[in-house]
Amino acid sequence: MKVIGLDLGTRTLGVAISDRTNTIATFYANIRFMENDYAGALTSLSKIIQEEKIEMIVLGLPKNMNNSVGESARRTLKFKDALEERFQIPVVMQDERLSTIEATHYLIEANVSRKKRRRKVDGVAATIILQTYLDKRKAGNNGRKNDV
Repeated sequence: MKVIGLDLGTRTLGVAISDRTNTIATFYANIRFMENDYAGALTSLSKIIQEEKIEMIVLGLPKNMNNSVGESARRTLKFKDALEERFQIPVVMQDERLSTIEATHYLIEANVSRKKRRRKVDGVAATIILQTYLDKRKAGNNGRKNDV
């Protein structure tokens, strides 16, 4: 079973995909769309889900540091509903607090220019989100519906 990890922004959707053993998450793509045009993002994502035979989606949930749900998290939860309706496969929410900061640090350490970092950060964040989920699942948390 292959799993896809997503990091939703207002104009980009970072995409990572697991290997068949669900051990390693790998960057796949950054989908760009018009601001808040999530229907366009779903159309692009549909091709990936079909081509890669994806059976589960892990979507990063950007909670606030105090564990509250803000505007970004509400937008992400609406996107989750749209994913479930369109693809009819399970969508698991994964807490993504600090994943973008961690992704930025990785890119800085790799000497990626500021301009290129902006284009790549969502994909790296999606990889972190998916890898975190896969690691938790391997450690025995796979009985939980949501890891948030």
